Amino acid sequence: MLKVAVIGLGKLGSIHLRIYKESKDIEKIYLVDTDKKKLENHGLPAYSDYHDLKNKVDLVSIATPTSTHFAIASFFLKNKIPVLVEKPITKKPKQAEKLVKLAQKNKTLLFVGHVERYNSAYLKAKETIKNPLFIECHRLSPYPHRSLDVSVVLDLMIHDLDIILDLAQSKIKKIEAKGVKVLSETEDIANCRISFKKGCVANITSSRISSKKERKIRIFMPNKYISIDYANQSVEVYQKDKSQISCQTLKIEKEEPLKKEIGHFIHLVIKKDFDSSYAKAAKDALLAATKIEKILKINPS
Repeated sequence: MLKVAVIGLGKLGSIHLRIYKESKDIEKIYLVDTDKKKLENHGLPAYSDYHDLKNKVDLVSIATPTSTHFAIASFFLKNKIPVLVEKPITKKPKQAEKLVKLAQKNKTLLFVGHVERYNSAYLKAKETIKNPLFIECHRLSPYPHRSLDVSVVLDLMIHDLDIILDLAQSKIKKIEAKGVKVLSETEDIANCRISFKKGCVANITSSRISSKKERKIRIFMPNKYISIDYANQSVEVYQKDKSQISCQTLKIEKEEPLKKEIGHFIHLVIKKDFDSSYAKAAKDALLAATKIEKILKINPS
C-alpha cells in the first residue's frame, strides 16, 4: 500500500484526488496547496509547503501551474520519490531535459500526464495505424479562465503534438504557424502545419475561445483514413472498397483516460519501473510546442 501526495487542488488536482481515493493500492493521501481554503473539508492531512512531505510519501501528483513544475518535480526526484507531473512537463525544454537526467541519475520514475495516450479510442485506433501520410487535428474549447500562464499551444495543442509525434515516428523537417491573442496576453487560437522528414504532414488547430468543445483527430493513410473523437471515445475507419468508400465503427470499451493513466503510474511505482520513455516523449512534445511559440512571436498577429 502506498502513500501519495496531490500537489495543487485546482480542477485537475481535484480529479487526481478522487481517483487516488478510489485506488485499492493507496492507503494514505496528503494534500498540498498554497490556498488553504482548498485544503478544507477533505478530512485529509494538508500542507501549504510541499517540502514538508519529504519523508512521508511514496509518490506524488503535481497539478500546479506550469511555471512551478520544475522546482516541485526536482525536489521529489532528488529525494527519489516517483513523480507524476501534469502536462506540459515544464515551461522550458532545458528544464525538461534536467528533470529527465535527474530521474535517470536517481533511478526514479518521472511520469507526465499526456492523458490522450490513455484514451480508449486512441488505443484502439492505433492498432490499425501504420505510416500515416496526413494528420488533421482540431482541439477547441470555451475560454477556461485557468491555465492562462501559458499560451493555447502549451495549454491545448501540446496534447495533439504528443500524439502526432507518437504516430509519425519521425523528426520534424519544417513548422509553419499562426496564432491570435484574443482575451489573453498569449495566443488563444493557433494553427500550425508540421512537415516530417519521413513525409508525413500534420495540420493542427487549437482554440480556447470556441463556443463549443471538440477534440478530434483524423489520420490518413493509403486507401484508408481513421477518425477519432476523443471526447466521445469513438473511432470510424473509412476504407477504399473497389470504387467506393466503406465506413466501419470500431467497438470501444470506454474508460476514464485519467483513471487509466494514474493507474498505470501506480503500477509502474509498485513494479519499481523507472522507464524514462514517458518523460522523454513529453520533453519532445514540449520542444515542438516551444518551436511553434517562437514562430508565433516572429510572426505576431
